[in-house]
Parts: sequence; structure tokens; C-alpha cells
Amino acid sequence: MPPRAQIPDKLAFVDKELASLKESGLFINIHTIGSAQGAWLVVNGQKVLNFCSNNYLGLANHPRLREAAKKAIDEYGVGPGAVRTIAGNTSLHNQLETRLAAFKDVEAVIAVQSGFNANQAVIPVLMGEGDLIVSDELNHASIIDAVRLTKAGRAIFKHRDADDLRRVLGEAKGKYNRILVVTDGVFSMDGDIAPLDEITDAADEAGAITMVDDAHGEGVLGRGGRGIVDHFGLHGRFDIEVGTLSKAFGVMGGYIAGKAKLVDYLRQRARPFLFSSATTVPDTAACIAAVDMLEESTELVDRLWANTEVFKKGMAEMGFDTGQSETPIVPVMLGEARLAQNFSQRLFVEGVFAMAIGFPTVPKGKARIRVMMSASHSPDDLEQGISAFGKVGKELGVVG
Repeated sequence: MPPRAQIPDKLAFVDKELASLKESGLFINIHTIGSAQGAWLVVNGQKVLNFCSNNYLGLANHPRLREAAKKAIDEYGVGPGAVRTIAGNTSLHNQLETRLAAFKDVEAVIAVQSGFNANQAVIPVLMGEGDLIVSDELNHASIIDAVRLTKAGRAIFKHRDADDLRRVLGEAKGKYNRILVVTDGVFSMDGDIAPLDEITDAADEAGAITMVDDAHGEGVLGRGGRGIVDHFGLHGRFDIEVGTLSKAFGVMGGYIAGKAKLVDYLRQRARPFLFSSATTVPDTAACIAAVDMLEESTELVDRLWANTEVFKKGMAEMGFDTGQSETPIVPVMLGEARLAQNFSQRLFVEGVFAMAIGFPTVPKGKARIRVMMSASHSPDDLEQGISAFGKVGKELGVVG
């Protein structure tokens, strides 16, 4: 029997891509967490100060959320067993949506599996061929991917620039059936806030639908963490709010908030809602407990902002560039990806877990360490973190 011809490696291109990532300092090394979320983590076996998590309010391991999840498991079990339209819709899911609608001061809410899914649930349903989606140039990947799922036209406006949005909308006048203007609320890499009042004015003038992804504003902005629409006082004017329950709320899931007729329509057409199992019982119960806590007190939100002020002041006094941040997201701008990775590795040696962010997450030449503040950080934690940044910054020539 003749020998088989050698089959070429069909995935050889992957080797080249991986080698290129490593050479440019952009290869992502995924760390292993060996503890519950909090101000301190066990990472790769080492206890370190946590400046990485989106756990803004410290709820991810809060006793009230843990107890709510355990109680729900005892009553409902663990998994939902089905999509919500068949046999997976529990009374907990209904309760969460009702509570979120009241918290957000909207007519209705539909909950889905994640914030990423929330954008995919709403944009392809509302927009199609003959329509136009107008998006901020720095919008999150979940918005970009949701737009790609439609046959609608696409246009970009300059970051946080309502005048440029007006230009785009003016050029589109009379050419499309519907227009959707969509923006992040808080931009996750820079920590700056969309001028939602100006964007709403521009969209209203053009008769465009307005949508905001407030993943990093929920639990952070507005009265007691009610989000960016509340922050700008746009209740009743703004059309669609998308949020996540995996950051400030400390659990997992996403939602779309707005008019009752919008939510009714999404229940009929949103593919993540129709074709993926419901969120788990313990997650849903824990999210309800998080809403309870936010409604009861602003203490955690207030502490988050106080910690942010202390950290930013300490970094500024040492000469670090923290960009245009207006929120508890604090980018420490370093420029090159290799420097950012070296800085992150040196911080880890000093007991601080703060990851480097580089291309393609941010543009080339704008690599950074992204620090995420939390209400769970103590004054001593902040002092230790600031001190570590100062030590490493001087060693690497970033500050004097």
C-alpha cells in the first residue's frame, strides 16, 4: 500500500499570527483566579491587590447576594432548563424585570443572558435594510458586532461630538426609513462619559431613535447608581437603555429598558431571548438582591466615588497621565504595548494586579494600565496601590 501523501498544516497561519502577537507584546496571558472577587484576589497562587475587576460596588461576593442565590437554589434548583418562551421563565425572572424597571424609572425591562447579548437582542430587531445606524467611533465591540448582524447602513460620528453627529444626521436626511443613534454611556477604556443630553438633542432634531449601552454607568452614575439617563435627567425622552448585571451589580446578565411596546416586541423577536436558555436561578436571585441594596442606600456608590477621587489625586501628584477619565475607570497612559506589559508585570511583583491594555482593544500607541476602582477598597488599599505605581513608574522612567 503506497504511503499517504503528507497533508499540509491547514492551520499554519495560526502559528504565524500567534508569533506576531508575542513579538509585538500583544499576546494575552490569561491569569487564574483562586479566590472570590474583592479588594484582594489570589491570582496564579499569589495574593494581590485587585485593581482589575469591574466589581465597582463590591457586590460580587456580598453576603446578601450569596444568601439570595443559595435560597433560590433550594427553591428552584440551579439551571432554568429551557428558554424563557418555553419552560424557563420563573417568577424570579419576572420579578427581576419588574424591579429593574422601577429602579430605572422606565415602563418595562427585558432581561437576557449578558450585556453583550443585550446589544445583539435589540439592534438587529429594530434595524434592517433601508435603515441607518449612527455610532460613536469608540463604541464597544458588542455594539459593533450587533450592527454587523444587520443589513442596515452604517455611519460613524466623532467621539463624543454632538456637532459631528448633527453633520452625519444632516447628510442622511430623507435617505433612510429609520435612523438609530447609539453610543456607550461610559467608555470602558478611557472612563469618559458620553454627552447624552447633547446627543439626545441632535437625535431628536432628526427624528432618530436613541440608544445607550450603559454597562459601566449602571451602579455608578445617577441617583444611587441608576445610570446615565438618570444622570442627565432624560427620563421619558431617551428611547433605549442597555445595561449589564455583571459589573456594578456583581452578578451576570444583561437587560434592555424602555417603552413597554419595545419590550413586548423584543419578547417576540430578540434572538438571544428566544434561542438561548434563561439566566440561571442563583444569578437571577442575586441580581434582585443587588437591586434591593441599591434602592436602600447610596453608601456603596458614594464610597466608590470617594475612593476614585483619592486614587486620581494620588496619581496626579506623582505625575501620571490618567487621560480624560470622569469615572472610576482610571487609565494610566503609557503609550507602547511592551512598556504597558512590563509595567503590569512589575506591579504584580509589588503585589498589585492591574492589567495592561493594548491594541486592538485600544489604538496603537495608546497602551495603558486600566485601573478599576471599587467601593471595597480600603484607605490602606489605595495607599498601597498608589505607592506601588510610584515605585514602578520611577523604575521604568514613566514619572520622575
